[in-house]
Amino acid sequence: MKELDFGNKIITGEGALAKLEELAVNSTLIITDQSMVKFGMVAKVKELLTHCEISEFDGVMPDPTLNVITAGVKALEECGAETIIALGGGSVMDTAKAVRMVGSKVLNRDISAWEFIAVPTTSGTGSEVTDYSVITDAEKGIKYPLTSKELRPSVAILDPALTISVPPTVTADTGMDALTHAIEAYISSNANDFSDALCEKAILYIYQYLPIAFKDGSNMTAREKLHIASCMAGLAFNSAGLGLNHGMAHAVGGKFHIAHGRINAMLLPYVMRFNADLEHAHNGEYSMPARKFQRIAHLLELPSSGTRLGANNLIRAIERMNHDLAIPSTLIELGKDPQEIERYRGEMVAAALADTTTQTNPRPVTQEQANEILTQLKGKRKN
Repeated sequence: MKELDFGNKIITGEGALAKLEELAVNSTLIITDQSMVKFGMVAKVKELLTHCEISEFDGVMPDPTLNVITAGVKALEECGAETIIALGGGSVMDTAKAVRMVGSKVLNRDISAWEFIAVPTTSGTGSEVTDYSVITDAEKGIKYPLTSKELRPSVAILDPALTISVPPTVTADTGMDALTHAIEAYISSNANDFSDALCEKAILYIYQYLPIAFKDGSNMTAREKLHIASCMAGLAFNSAGLGLNHGMAHAVGGKFHIAHGRINAMLLPYVMRFNADLEHAHNGEYSMPARKFQRIAHLLELPSSGTRLGANNLIRAIERMNHDLAIPSTLIELGKDPQEIERYRGEMVAAALADTTTQTNPRPVTQEQANEILTQLKGKRKN
């Protein structure tokens, strides 16, 4: 038996932001970052909230730390807001979720006392509909995923117009993050028919529209489809879980300060090959991930008449996407020091295996196998 809970209100489409005028009440705290202020996004939201007393916390930084959360809770306490609006990308969503949860404990208030509205301005994390937040220990260079239903926003507003100004590099990184969510949820040990349907649609949209948005950020159709796909992938992994790809991305990305979507994209072909486990298939008995990869290949109209053919062609297609999106295939290509990678190897592998997202990986992974994937990710120096 499986129990599914998609308990969010989702408002989507160009112009959806205007619904804020109806949703926000009395005093409102906007949690955001400096880029949202700089590019006029915060001002645009404030124009819709003339009936509210508005406060602003714009101290969110990439990979939010405990210090950022503490500052956010202080801002929440001082303004006495009844509504929290998270406006920005994944780091803003993570911060707002943690501020609301920690604030409920510090201020001794029921977490439901705050209406929580998520307004994503990138198409990648799906955080506007999930029970997850990721907080970074800056001293240790480790990312800690938090999981609780209390973290989930009550309302998600998906307005693709807010993503038009996102630069190509961020479009690529966030889009591949969403693709990783969908692929990992699709083959998760907790996958179900509902999450599978969401994953298939999300994968199809991202495969079709991410290259378009990367080349032409003003293409509203592509932006809208990516925004929807990101949200669908978020709903899927919130139900089914993720896997080793995210476990390793948290460990390696946290240590070397690599954008989350980028390190997920770099890892994806290596982890897909590991999970497909084609080398151990005998007498036509293929693993569940391999069979599902064939299914995706068929949906994407890649050659897929056999399981091995379909799985391999899907992995090659992901590699081509990374190349076309200017995403490196190895850490050395990204400019990371091989000696530093070796220095932190044991620590990163241990963190990846202990990561909560790794628990739903479809294939059990040993320390030796995780090390081998890290070696592939590391790459080799060119002579």
